[in-house]
Amino acid sequence: MEVHPVQGSGNSARKSQGSDTEMDLRELQGDLQGRRPRRLLLSASSHPGGPDPHTKATGTLEGHLLAATFLLFYALYYSVLVSLALLREQRVLKLPLPPKEKRGHRRWQLVPLEGVVKVVITLTGIFLQFFYPPGVNQLRLVDWEDPRQPFMFKNSWHHVSIYGFFLLSGVVDIMSQSCWSRQNVKLERAAEALAFYMMVLLFANHLENKSILEIRVHVLFLVPTFLVALGLTIEVWVPDQPPLWVLKTWMGLVLGSWMLQLSILLYAPPSGQPWRADSPVDLAFLTIFFCWHLGLGAAVLAAVYGLCSLWHHHCSSWTEAPGARYQECPTDSSGEELEKLREDALLQDGVV
Repeated sequence: MEVHPVQGSGNSARKSQGSDTEMDLRELQGDLQGRRPRRLLLSASSHPGGPDPHTKATGTLEGHLLAATFLLFYALYYSVLVSLALLREQRVLKLPLPPKEKRGHRRWQLVPLEGVVKVVITLTGIFLQFFYPPGVNQLRLVDWEDPRQPFMFKNSWHHVSIYGFFLLSGVVDIMSQSCWSRQNVKLERAAEALAFYMMVLLFANHLENKSILEIRVHVLFLVPTFLVALGLTIEVWVPDQPPLWVLKTWMGLVLGSWMLQLSILLYAPPSGQPWRADSPVDLAFLTIFFCWHLGLGAAVLAAVYGLCSLWHHHCSSWTEAPGARYQECPTDSSGEELEKLREDALLQDGVV
């Protein structure tokens, strides 16, 4: 019995493949037109082999906005602190707390607000990275079902690691200001500097498998981050440098505003069209916008200083604490005033 091949089977197979390709194209067009607006593709050529199913989750608009808002408000808070410290001619940005036995006994007086805010924001960010949008679970490091056992969700674990070091900084603040008998300001600054250094390191590694546009966005993001970390490092040993306070706060404002720009640019451009990674014009304007953010940060810092100056001269009831201002150092090495200053310095080193 002869079996005759069915005519047109090859044509039907080709038609089915063609229909599948058309469906894929329609789905891609739907993604770009807004069906999935939370993740816009910047350059299809950056992933020639297709997306890796274990690393395709790169965060959400909400998660990036949370981090950007925290950085921006934290920088604004430090802008107020720096402005008041300059107006009051303080020797240090934040005066160390007195010993624990000399503080108030009310519970709210023993809780460091800055450390608590760090802990709450970072825990929220970690939760969003793992479980947002609802129904998503990225709390897996290795795919044990795959025979190759590859790592999973690389970008999410990058973000969680950054949040984790800022969580450590908040815990150090709480321990130093609430649990220990004397506040350790140097350790607090060192923990905060470590968090920013880890952000630099992880964001440098975050550049892999990105388009040219995303790489430039993140490289520009690394510039103020490293300067903030460097300023905090110097402040551990030399805390009485007002120009360093201003530089650190200025870069913090740039960091927060540029993080907002990064979130909008990558996830929700106002025009609805993604930035083109292959366009030299788009890349040039990206650097131009960063320079505008530098000017905007300086303008915001100057505005905050002006408002604090008006409040300080007209509404403030602040009274100068003994030794709060800079004082002229006596040149006579055998003078009693110099010996007193040495004793005060040794006491301050023991406190901070």
